[in-house]
Amino acid sequence: MTRSPLMPDGVYALQDNGYVERERVSRISDASKSAPVRPAGAYLANPGHLKSDAHDPDYIIIVSVVALAAIGILMVYSASAIPSYRLSQNTFQMVAPQIASGLAGLAAMLILMRIDYRYLRVASVPLAVVALFMLVVVLLPQFGTSVNGSSRWLKLGPLPEIHPAEVAKLALVVYLSHWLATRGRRIRSFFHGAMPLAFIVVPFLLLVVREPDLGTASVIVLLAFALYFVAGANLLHILMAVIAGAAGGLVAILAVGTYPLERINTLFNPWEDPLNHGYHTLKGLEAISAGGLFGTGLGNDKVIVPNDFNDFIFSVIAQEFGLIGGALVIGLFVAFAYAGIRTAIRAPDTFGGLMAAGVTSWICFQALINIGVVVALVPVTGITLPFVSAGGTSLVVSFAAVGILLSVSRETVERGWVSASADSGRGYGGTYLPGSRRGSIPAGPTGRA
Repeated sequence: MTRSPLMPDGVYALQDNGYVERERVSRISDASKSAPVRPAGAYLANPGHLKSDAHDPDYIIIVSVVALAAIGILMVYSASAIPSYRLSQNTFQMVAPQIASGLAGLAAMLILMRIDYRYLRVASVPLAVVALFMLVVVLLPQFGTSVNGSSRWLKLGPLPEIHPAEVAKLALVVYLSHWLATRGRRIRSFFHGAMPLAFIVVPFLLLVVREPDLGTASVIVLLAFALYFVAGANLLHILMAVIAGAAGGLVAILAVGTYPLERINTLFNPWEDPLNHGYHTLKGLEAISAGGLFGTGLGNDKVIVPNDFNDFIFSVIAQEFGLIGGALVIGLFVAFAYAGIRTAIRAPDTFGGLMAAGVTSWICFQALINIGVVVALVPVTGITLPFVSAGGTSLVVSFAAVGILLSVSRETVERGWVSASADSGRGYGGTYLPGSRRGSIPAGPTGRA
């Protein structure tokens, strides 16, 4: 009998031929009878079994992401209003699409929050295939839009431009969560765990690096490592993967060209070339220092930072609202991380726990990298600050990911309740959920359900 790292204290699951054996952890009345053990896969065969006694979602997650999105819209307007008016006499030229994307993302979050997340197991493979296809198509000149030598945006007729790498991150979270859940204890095997995982992740990485987009590639690597670790991987295999990943990263840096090495050199000495390579970094630091404790006030920037509405939007927050505003944004991400990890720990099954951990690690790693760039702790990467930076695809996909996280949070259980099931075999093991009030599972004479 093995213990999953995502199951509540006292809950164990034995994964063998698709059946689950649960250990009793709460008081059982003398009149209780043994509950039947159901085979994995019985629930998707009959979707009616997927319905459960869902409770309210985690409001800490909702408040944190909505607050971050509201701050983002305000900051995008503050950073872009004057340049937009200078170019088109329309101060809302850049913030209007951000508002539209925010509303679309909010709708996606509310819809996915109400849908049982287990249905995503059926869509995991098609979603991964579509994401890979988009990453290939964006490299074609007739479909991809190239900016500064990087083909990251897909243009399909009158539709807004799409950033396929953002879709790829969500697809990887869903598919890897499904795949790792079906592995069970075999994830600790090198040939059944580490090697297949590499074959899944590497195609995504190669296509993203080919754009090139090393910032997103680093987020994908961190995301994959986080899910692999949470799924119970062998620590020796993780160490081997880290070494292989470092070597692969070095090869990617050398293959892409000189600009990654220039950015690394700029990180350590931005004053060597203050008017060229070090300009963004130095202006970001100047903006943060100009903000002081309480900031210069909304729209009252003393230092203009390039790309301040996107990659360097945290410098606008720190300048206009000072240390207090910067700490507030960081605090909202910390609150999101806390609620996301809590959701992963209390998830009703391994698949839900892995998805919660994946979404949380993705959002938090990306935020950490973006803020690290602005404060000169990380080389300039070109990735957005989730929910805050300008970027329609990023905002919509991030809200959709949070909707999945909220769907999991609606079925979380307190420590000590029995609710976890094994995820094994080809049947996409469903979750056995106790009665309408999440009562304990009755046990037989042996003390086992």
